[in-house]
Amino acid sequence: MSNPGHTTVVRPERPADIASIRAVNIAAFPTADEADLVDALRADVAAWINGLSYVAERDGVVIGHALLTRSLVDATPVLALVPCAVVPELQGTGVGTAVISALLQAARDRGAEQTVVVLGHAAYYPRFGFTPASRFGIAAPFDVPDDAFMAMTLTDEARVPTGTVTYPVAFGG
Repeated sequence: MSNPGHTTVVRPERPADIASIRAVNIAAFPTADEADLVDALRADVAAWINGLSYVAERDGVVIGHALLTRSLVDATPVLALVPCAVVPELQGTGVGTAVISALLQAARDRGAEQTVVVLGHAAYYPRFGFTPASRFGIAAPFDVPDDAFMAMTLTDEARVPTGTVTYPVAFGG
């Protein structure tokens, strides 16, 4: 993506980005809960996957972030997309779409987990291929509107597990 006079780069996070990622999540959400979640997930060796935390950077400043971490559907590893954050002044400009698209491609290239789940806006995530998770036989571990809990496969050949998602301990459940 580009804006006249500005270059946006989407790339895997680096250690030097950690404070900036926290700042983006704090700016993008009404509380620090998502920023705290990212920090807790980063510390969870069972959940964290090196190379699946991406940032969008413009003019050397981190302006967006998206993260995939390991969760389970029954005993099968899947990926959970949470959170996606963009600084408020750039929300709605394509930054989130760019960082999520690059992150999903990195997950495809990695080739391990084949299914991704997300709890999010029903009007936003279908652009990436997400549909209600119930269509796959995947349930959330909590009550949530059917159209807000979505899943997608990373390949056409993916074997999709069925059952209830178990999130990492960092999610508080």
